[in-house]
Amino acid sequence: MGHKISRTVVGELLNAQKFSLQGNRKPLEGGQSPDRDAQFLHINDRVTKALAEKQPVISVDTKKQELVGDFKNNGREWRPQGSPEEVRVHDFIIPELGRAVPYGVYGHRRQRGLGERGDERRYG
Repeated sequence: MGHKISRTVVGELLNAQKFSLQGNRKPLEGGQSPDRDAQFLHINDRVTKALAEKQPVISVDTKKQELVGDFKNNGREWRPQGSPEEVRVHDFIIPELGRAVPYGVYGHRRQRGLGERGDERRYG
């Protein structure tokens, strides 16, 4: 049943039909929101007024949760040639370690920031 064919030939046939290997793209939500500038102008106006009134102003930013442990990381670091860090094959959560929730807090008046790694077990 069917015909035997190599993946090289399949690739050549797809190429001839103008197909190519491609990564995903994220255009489904459309471009930039028309309200984006208005949002930031509103926030900036509130911050400027609060600082003028000697009120405290902070910004809080959270990042995507990360698994804690020896998992593959898309970042890079300098290591001796030929000795990459060994990591787990599968990215299954280690229940005892949980996930990290990186976040930062920035104080506008003193222009100082603090970066932390929260623990999902403490913060829900």
